[in-house]
Amino acid sequence: MPAGNARVATPLRTAGLVLTVAVLGAALPPAPAASASPGSAAPPARDVAAARPPADAGAPAVTPADIRFRHDTLRRGTAREVGLLPEHVARMPADLAAYLEPTPDHPGHPTYAGAVVLAAKDGVIVQHAAVGTAVRYAEVGPPPELAGVELPADGQIPMRPDTIHDLASVSKLFTTIVVMQLVERGRVRLDEPVARYVPEFAAGGKAAVTVRMLLTHTSGLPAFTPLWSRYPTPAERFAAALATPLAAGVAPGAQYVYSDLGLIALGVLAERVTGRGLAELVRDGVTAPLGMTDTGYNPGPQRRARIAATEYQPYAGRGMVWGEVHDENAWSLGGVAGHAGVFSTAADLAVLCQSLLNGGEYRGHRILRPDTVRAMLVNGNAPLEQAYPESDRGLGFELNKHWYMMGLSSPVTFGHTGFTGTSIVVDPLSHSFVILLSNRVHPDRGWGSNNVARRAVARDLAEAMPVRPRSHEAWRADPRDSATVTLTAPLRRAARGGMASFLLWYDTEPRYDGARVEVSTDGGSTWAPVPMVLRQGDRRWTSDGTVTGYGGRVWWQASVDLPERATHLRWTSSTDVSSQGRDVYVDRIVVADRGGLLFHGEGADASRLVAEGWTPART
Repeated sequence: MPAGNARVATPLRTAGLVLTVAVLGAALPPAPAASASPGSAAPPARDVAAARPPADAGAPAVTPADIRFRHDTLRRGTAREVGLLPEHVARMPADLAAYLEPTPDHPGHPTYAGAVVLAAKDGVIVQHAAVGTAVRYAEVGPPPELAGVELPADGQIPMRPDTIHDLASVSKLFTTIVVMQLVERGRVRLDEPVARYVPEFAAGGKAAVTVRMLLTHTSGLPAFTPLWSRYPTPAERFAAALATPLAAGVAPGAQYVYSDLGLIALGVLAERVTGRGLAELVRDGVTAPLGMTDTGYNPGPQRRARIAATEYQPYAGRGMVWGEVHDENAWSLGGVAGHAGVFSTAADLAVLCQSLLNGGEYRGHRILRPDTVRAMLVNGNAPLEQAYPESDRGLGFELNKHWYMMGLSSPVTFGHTGFTGTSIVVDPLSHSFVILLSNRVHPDRGWGSNNVARRAVARDLAEAMPVRPRSHEAWRADPRDSATVTLTAPLRRAARGGMASFLLWYDTEPRYDGARVEVSTDGGSTWAPVPMVLRQGDRRWTSDGTVTGYGGRVWWQASVDLPERATHLRWTSSTDVSSQGRDVYVDRIVVADRGGLLFHGEGADASRLVAEGWTPART
């Protein structure tokens, strides 16, 4: 990529192709030094070509093998210390507070009664704040209004940064870690049938279901069954969970269905293999080594005042659930189950996130090996993506989910959500994470999800990581949903062949959002994508003119061959109804043909750019 922020300075020459090579060459990364032929007016064309790697490397990709683990210890600090833009970090509490009332993207009810956010990068906690209330409501009025009946003011409890939350399905990560510890010790094998360890699990057509299938939710088990209401005792409920047959017409490993039942089975498996209870395994294998003193099952009445209340459940004879696990099945199983039941704080979860960014270690205490962490981040469901677009998962972890990870997403970004309103997002490429804990089911789950707030805090942390223009000013597609925005460069005259060069940075939601480069030969009336070659360092790949998904988080030097009589060049960015990456940027636009310069985006032509939904992005 070009060095510094220098303007194009190569003198224009009157010799056709030499002019094009010289002008565009000024916008390209410097080529290796070479001696010019005697008497030549410019470096020969072979020198420009020599800068291009010989093979097409394909679109950008990243795998767990590319992750570089660190050994950071968490501490409080400022956004600037770790290269973040402080204004975006500072807005997180205000963004969360906005959802304490109904909003256009969450109408009818508040998103939650209260929430806690914690964000960190490179081991530095740059934000940790609380908004709203941990305990606000006594009950819920009748449908359809489902109006919350508030406690007296002196009976309400404010949300605090150290409020303990019911993690709901984030608990699955603790079960996963315990199982992977057993895999490390050779006591469990991922591709062995679960029935080898829990023989009664074979019932209902499940003899071929493996441990890996349960971790990736590809077993064929149904998502859920109401154990709590169908069976009278915990023993009968566990037996029923293990005996649940595969869904009709499915084959193990051939489909993706997110299943609580699979994780309940994994919790039982861990107990059978070790002869110890799941709560004990989580304590001794995860929370105690990491010093997570506020994390565990069944927190007890002595901590109730620190716990966020969840849902009013008169149908289960429970009233307002506060201090006990919200999930009805986990509650009916004694509060300890493989799919739910863990309570924790943002600060404790931050230690868990940092240990994973460190490759399974924190303060000298190791809970997983680095190669195990990498293995957990391989997308085991890649063959199912076409049929199940939301199936991307490692072992236990969700991967690359823009619907709550937003601009932190990448093929190796991992995390999980919980039904009560909890989520973690861990981006190993930027060594950052964001935790959101809320009581969005307080007082009633019918008030809606908190995905809008999950997206808000992930977006804020991603926006705090600057995309720095390579010139004084780049152009950025405005980050908004359901939009198609264009940046158009009208050429000085119709092109006689020639080439366009520009820098491109993109990061979009795969398949659903993307960008394309288009050309018009009729004054802008009609447009067609134009193929481009993209280069960065020693990588080179070609595109049909469109890009989507992970862009490598780098500036790509792009070049396109213009058709005869081209009059306009245009960059178009399109988004769907929700969820985005870090958007699309264009910089250093230069267009020329054998007759001379046709457009210079940093020179006299800068004011001729037509930006509809694009905004200048400055250093």
